[in-house]
Amino acid sequence: MLLSGLANTVYRILIIDDDIQNIFVLEDILAPLGNIYFSESGSNALALVDKIKPDVILLDIEMPDMDGWQVCNALKSNPRYRDIPIIFITGHTEPEFEKLALESGGVDFITKPFNASICCLRVHTQLKIRQQNHLIIKAKEELQQLVNQVPMLITYWDNEGHNLFSNDYSGAWFESLSGQVSGKHISTIFPNELSRAVLMHQPNVTSDPLKYIVTVIDKLGMSFYEVFQSKMKSSAGVDGYLVTVVDVSEVKHAKQALYSEKERLRVTLNSIGDAVIATDTKGLITFMNPIAERMTGWRIKEALHQKIETVMQLRDANTRHTLLNPLYIALREQRIVAMALNSQLTARGGQVFAVEDSAAPIRNENGEVIGAIMVFHDVSEAMAMAMKMSHLANHDQLTDLPNRILLQDRLSVACSTAKSFGSKAAALLVDIDHFKYLNDSLGHQLGDEMICLMAQRLRSLIPPSYTLARLGGDEFVILMSDTHSVDATSVLASKLVEAMHEPFTLAEQKFSVSISIGISVYPNDAADAEELMRHADVAMYRAKQEGRNRFSFFSHDLESNIRERHQLETCLRNAIANDELLVHYQPKFDLATKHIVGAEALVRLVGPDGVFISPTEFIPLAEETGLIIKLGKQVLLKACAEAKHWLDMGQVIPVSVNVAVAQFSDPNLANLIEKALTDYQLPAELLELEITETALMIDAAEMQTKLSQLKSLGIKISIDDFGTGYSSLSYLKKFNVDVMKIDMSFVKDMLNNKHDYEIVKTIISLGKSMSLALIAEGVETEEQRLALLELECTMGQGYLLSRPLSADDFNAFLFANEN
Repeated sequence: MLLSGLANTVYRILIIDDDIQNIFVLEDILAPLGNIYFSESGSNALALVDKIKPDVILLDIEMPDMDGWQVCNALKSNPRYRDIPIIFITGHTEPEFEKLALESGGVDFITKPFNASICCLRVHTQLKIRQQNHLIIKAKEELQQLVNQVPMLITYWDNEGHNLFSNDYSGAWFESLSGQVSGKHISTIFPNELSRAVLMHQPNVTSDPLKYIVTVIDKLGMSFYEVFQSKMKSSAGVDGYLVTVVDVSEVKHAKQALYSEKERLRVTLNSIGDAVIATDTKGLITFMNPIAERMTGWRIKEALHQKIETVMQLRDANTRHTLLNPLYIALREQRIVAMALNSQLTARGGQVFAVEDSAAPIRNENGEVIGAIMVFHDVSEAMAMAMKMSHLANHDQLTDLPNRILLQDRLSVACSTAKSFGSKAAALLVDIDHFKYLNDSLGHQLGDEMICLMAQRLRSLIPPSYTLARLGGDEFVILMSDTHSVDATSVLASKLVEAMHEPFTLAEQKFSVSISIGISVYPNDAADAEELMRHADVAMYRAKQEGRNRFSFFSHDLESNIRERHQLETCLRNAIANDELLVHYQPKFDLATKHIVGAEALVRLVGPDGVFISPTEFIPLAEETGLIIKLGKQVLLKACAEAKHWLDMGQVIPVSVNVAVAQFSDPNLANLIEKALTDYQLPAELLELEITETALMIDAAEMQTKLSQLKSLGIKISIDDFGTGYSSLSYLKKFNVDVMKIDMSFVKDMLNNKHDYEIVKTIISLGKSMSLALIAEGVETEEQRLALLELECTMGQGYLLSRPLSADDFNAFLFANEN
């Protein structure tokens, strides 16, 4: 390519398919090639094409609203989209489908099921072809633009002297070149002197350019042209010769140009913002510009032929000693010399400037030194600004405390000092408990005020020799350097926690806050500054876990727990990202007939060692890290797909899916469920959401609205783990729910504990009075089953009947129960 190179293009790939599973598979296959976009309908895809401008489109043939042929015809009939390559995808393998796809304008054909490597290769080939086409077009445009803009006249003529090409379309070189000149003879286009010279040289030219000068006299005066003439054959096979013309008239007026340049130089030196002083080889001043006059206090008339050190008095800013002017070094060593650091110029009137820049020798046309020039400027404001910028770079803008950068430096110094003198250094990481909620409720402005008040209080509680830094947000660090006792850190931490019991005053209101502190000590806990901070963070996390409003020291067991938690989080994130979560199904039974009446979807996670990880470990982590919404979505989709599979087998089995608090609060939950029911063509009455009693009580009014919205879709709502929360019956009767599940903690001991039995009995009675279906969890013995039936609870689930089963095992279980 001429100017355009092969850039690192991020391709845009659009997949149009009404089957979401196909889209997921293709997305995984094609992800390495670029950004993936998709649409599940042809009509929506047409609007999406204009928005994302894809580089390639993978188009399913059979779709409900618009099939692939219609979408393809719509794209090819639009001039803006017709050059986008379309690859058809279908389950048909007959040749006539492939033929029809290519005739419709498709560039390739991919069959299902997809072969990942072949599919990726076919798409990659079309992307590279499209990129090459773009580059070729761009290169042609750039070449034409370059030819049009070069500062020379480029022409091409056949052997008889007729014009074949000219890059001058407007007559900028010669008036006769304006308009249509193709086919005209050179004598009618070029000035006489120039055309005669070209025709005279034409018989003798070869492929090597022939160069000569032509003088042309016209009404504007005398012009001089340098001509390059050579034989050439065009890409079309036409023999001829290339003539390029360069105007060299300026060279003939060198003296005038030199004078103009000299005048411009004089004006420039008098106008620039830097001071300029020139001397001869002895250091006697020959020139000063106005800035130099102002800074030195000397007029040019007074300064001429004065020694430069007389006019320009330089001193060291720290020692006040007189400095040798660098101009003398430039003269002696015949090189550019920078001014000494911290140089000060004392003007004639006593004013002092911080100055910097350099001196350089002046040479004549023979390279001989004939003097020197001193260029300098006032850097007083720049130095003040540099100091301010340095402070800003190392301090927190809100509290003016040392920031992370300066803290890291001081941590390193403290650890090095402790190592050298056998002492200790400690880092106390301080975090305000529940600050996010406080910040959200107060507003960020008052939240910032709280941070400043906290900084002031912390600073008042520690000795001046300690470093108090702000890491950001609500985190502070106290560095105790050169300490000899670990007990001292405990005393200080206890003092800090206790001091926070005094309320803060914000907007004339009192606010009580607490802090959690993590402590790490060098060299007891850490080998360097980085590890010291990391271990303090681990210790702070433990203080949070233990209830906040306290401090905690680092231990290696704690670090191990944090590492295991990180590994579990990584495993969970990978499983969600790769769609590797498993869903098991626990049957729900009619306790009297033992017939299956439903199934509960339960998520399962497999660790790197292939062993199942308990939901009690990864579900709380998913809620804490915000992964629970993505996790819940995958479980919902898999459960809907499986329920549709059972329905297709002739088994009408409702499936229930647990919904976490964060999911239930998600404003997109209803849309997600509605789309899942549509995509899998699952009747709404076969989907049940299990919502915990506690979740419903967060905001009863809002939850009632949310439940009504979900119920309008036709699905069922179940209250899970009933009896373990704190719900009010007055609220409970307002909730539009269908099912009440009795928590297994009550069922487990109902025959051994009178209180549990009465609780189960009361819950059943309450459910019946509200016309709710009742399901008992954790039914493990025959005696429990009979007791529940006696209490008129007709449905249950538990190990007596079946443990949770994989999808395949559940299907086998269904088949066995039929027989």
